[in-house]
Amino acid sequence: MNPTMRAVVLSSPGGVEQLQIRDVPLPQPAPGQLRIKVKAFGLNRSELHTRLGLAESDVTFPHILGIEAAGVIDEDPSGTFPIGQQVATMMGGMGRSYDGGYAEYTCVPVGQVIAFESELPWDVLGAIPEMLQTAYGSLTVGLDAQPGQSLLIRGGTSSVGMAAAVLGHRLGMRVLSTTRNPTKAEALTQLGVDHVLIDNGKVAEQVRAILPDGVDGAIELIGTPTLPDTLLATRVHGTVCFTGMLSNEWTVPDFYPIAYLPRGVRLTGYAGEAADLPAQILQGFLDDVALGSAVAPLDQAFSMDQIQDAHRLMESGQATGKLVVLP
Repeated sequence: MNPTMRAVVLSSPGGVEQLQIRDVPLPQPAPGQLRIKVKAFGLNRSELHTRLGLAESDVTFPHILGIEAAGVIDEDPSGTFPIGQQVATMMGGMGRSYDGGYAEYTCVPVGQVIAFESELPWDVLGAIPEMLQTAYGSLTVGLDAQPGQSLLIRGGTSSVGMAAAVLGHRLGMRVLSTTRNPTKAEALTQLGVDHVLIDNGKVAEQVRAILPDGVDGAIELIGTPTLPDTLLATRVHGTVCFTGMLSNEWTVPDFYPIAYLPRGVRLTGYAGEAADLPAQILQGFLDDVALGSAVAPLDQAFSMDQIQDAHRLMESGQATGKLVVLP
């Protein structure tokens, strides 16, 4: 009998009922791949977009979602990693062009695997890889952020927003972060946010009441509905990095740059890969979390059997931090 594993299979785009637990064949590493025994996987908005049929991708159905996973090496024909090595993996077509991390095992290219050593619990470890990679890449590649600069995070209570606040604070930046819910302000303050802004769709005036010239850099995580206001909150020669689409809106109809962009404000974007997260950055962040000098913004952990509940919570936008599933 061929070996099998449990996995969350998306049968077709639609509601959470399309996410079904099934027994599927245990994947075998293709040339250049290795197999990971998944200990935890985080939930991401891109998976919600795929589930809802909103995202453009080469996904075919039925399909195993999941653009990231944390676990241990189960089989590595290349011999790059020892069996049992703790690793994280993300992106590179994972959960899109091939089956992803919503499973007990996943096979991925060797080059998109990052090794680490940590005694943190797996729910914490599972919360970190993709949100750290996205936050770190937005700050470094997207903004070229520097100590002493000011940073606006639009969508601050998302997992990436909270990770960006932690990194910005550790870098010595003056961090401004938004939330639509005043009850979440304390959670941001605890991460080291200097100024929490209650977002009613217009925060540029609030930003300029604190920094009259505007912020040096901003990370846009909500999407195109708030992007014009985020641009207005940014100083001349400052930069806005478009990273997220919490609103599920990511295009600008009839985009006319001269009318859309404030004079002298720069707009860039970030969508990264595992290679954008150096192993020493991941290891250092994990070490700091273990020491208590950094925070991993984890909201809640679920079992695989609770995947529909987890997706409902992600879709509601009520989570404060990362949602993680333990197979």
